[in-house]
Amino acid sequence: PPMGTINVHGSLLPQYRGAAPINWAIINGEKETGVTTFKLKHEIDTGDILLQERMPIGDEETAGELHDRMKIMGAQLLVKTIEGLAAGTLKETPQENSNQLKHAPKIFTGTCKIDWARPGTEVHNLIRGLSPYPGAFTTVNQKIFKIFRSKKIDNYSENTSTVLSTASAQKAAAPGSLFTDRKSYLRFRCADGLIEALEVQFEGKKRMQIDEFLRGYGAQLPEKTG
Repeated sequence: PPMGTINVHGSLLPQYRGAAPINWAIINGEKETGVTTFKLKHEIDTGDILLQERMPIGDEETAGELHDRMKIMGAQLLVKTIEGLAAGTLKETPQENSNQLKHAPKIFTGTCKIDWARPGTEVHNLIRGLSPYPGAFTTVNQKIFKIFRSKKIDNYSENTSTVLSTASAQKAAAPGSLFTDRKSYLRFRCADGLIEALEVQFEGKKRMQIDEFLRGYGAQLPEKTG
């Protein structure tokens, strides 16, 4: 094309170049992201920047929710970019290259497996950063168990007296230990607290809220594992 080829990217370039910028921004705990329009070059996501707009990331926002907000902003920014190019009013800005840049590579299965030995904030961010697709997962009764929404519990005394008998016992539990009343909650021990699963999908089952899952499957779960 005589005026070049333009693209819309879901990050504030040059940060988060790659295939999964929305996911990685949330996984890394970013509080802000945005949309960039830029001219294409041979190297992926490295072309001169045309326009950018910023947007906050909510503390509990998932990648799917952020995507749905971002697509509206992206559409509006693309129209603004085309109009600016046609009017000759846009100035192209070369991207900076730095060792401090964060990248957004493709998401693979290994990325999605939850490491319960990590701090709760990291686990929570991984879960929401991979929701709704492809979904962060662990194993329960040797079957794949995806978690799409979660809550981080830092304070062991926060309504957890029925989870473990004492605070010291809670802290001594191995990462990945599972605790449930089989009716209303399902929690996993992480490095510095508990992660409560709120929306889940058990292997071979549909996605559902945790109380719905426990009504159908809770009787088969141990009250404590690990």
